Amino acid sequence: MQKIEAIIKPFKIDDVKEALQAIGIQGLTTSEVKGFGRQKGHTEVYRGAEYVVDFLPKLKLEIVVEDDIAENVVNTIVDAASSGKIGDGKIFVSKVEDVVRIRTGEHGPTAI
Repeated sequence: MQKIEAIIKPFKIDDVKEALQAIGIQGLTTSEVKGFGRQKGHTEVYRGAEYVVDFLPKLKLEIVVEDDIAENVVNTIVDAASSGKIGDGKIFVSKVEDVVRIRTGEHGPTAI
C-alpha cells in the first residue's frame, strides 16, 4: 500500500476530488496547511502598511491506496491540480506497512 500526500492550492480541491472520484477513489482526508517553497510568499499592503506573507494557505490531501493504482492516482492529482504556475504544490508518496479499520479490526488492503 502507498500513502499519497498532496499539497495543492485550495481552489483546486473540487477539481481534484472529482477527478479522483472518476477513477474510483472512495475516500481521502484533507487538512488546511500553510507553507512556502520557491514561491517564497508575497508582499501585501494593508491600511498603508506593507507586510510580507511568508506562509501561503494550501490544502494537504492524504490518500492510502493499493500499490497497483498509486501511479494512476498521482497522475490524476497532477492533471487536476496543475495550473502551470509556480506554487501548484507537491506530491509525496510513501510506503504504508499496515492499515487497521478501528470498527472491525480488519488489517491490510481490505481496511482501506
